[in-house]
Amino acid sequence: MQTNRAETFGRFDPGRNNPPLKRGEVFVHSLSSWTASVSHLLSAAGLAQQLAGHRTVLLKPNLVEASVPPVTTPVDLTAAVVDFIQAQAPGIRIIIGEGCGSLEYDTPHCFATLGYTELAADRKIELLDLNHAPLIEISHPQCRRWPSMHLPSVLFESFLISLPVLKAHTLAGVTLSMKNMMGAAPPRHYQQGGHWKKAAFHTGIHDAICDLNRYRRPDFTLLDASVGMQKAHLWGPTCDPAPNLLVCGYDPVAVDAYGCGILGLDWRDIGHLAEAHGELGQADPLLPHEI
Repeated sequence: MQTNRAETFGRFDPGRNNPPLKRGEVFVHSLSSWTASVSHLLSAAGLAQQLAGHRTVLLKPNLVEASVPPVTTPVDLTAAVVDFIQAQAPGIRIIIGEGCGSLEYDTPHCFATLGYTELAADRKIELLDLNHAPLIEISHPQCRRWPSMHLPSVLFESFLISLPVLKAHTLAGVTLSMKNMMGAAPPRHYQQGGHWKKAAFHTGIHDAICDLNRYRRPDFTLLDASVGMQKAHLWGPTCDPAPNLLVCGYDPVAVDAYGCGILGLDWRDIGHLAEAHGELGQADPLLPHEI
């Protein structure tokens, strides 16, 4: 597929049209029900006000494979976010976008298996396979691992909401908001062998994640920390006891640092967070608001 070329000068600021927000700020709420808890938390975070003036919102769940939660983002959480947006920002275009990593099937299989196809039909919203979406090519002089990248143009045309799951990761330490952006990387540019559609990210994974977020970091993150995976991202034990929390914020570095704390990890030991701190967000001090 032909790509358009664009240049970024300096660091891309996804919140460029929004008023300044506190770095390090996170909002935390216990889960009672998806609908009530998500609505309460997003209201407290002021998401409706931040959506004002935007034509499109892109929801980016973690649907890395067609595995049930807590490996993937629960469709009920995503549905609650959709319902909130449709109620608070009527008329805004909503797209659910993901690019799965399996070599055995593509993203529509994940959408169908995990309930997202039914959700989209019921709410009259769009599904987009980011593995095959139209691309632009972007360059960034500060990036070492990816001095240029091919990324879906929709990322830069939408208010981007990341919907990750609380999980440890065998290579990256954790997979939270920042790493969730890897689903947007198109396989035709980032497969490069291996047993995964984005295997090029496995080389220098922390630099790769950090560079990707330099091109496009989420405008807002809602982290599902209701269950959590303690040791790995596709297998192994869940958190015991379950945290039963939802965490959100406009600073993905802060949300990820808070998520590390829930998992009993020090964010300073996670390479991409240590690198991103002070540039793409603030991991310390955190400013938590328990809602």
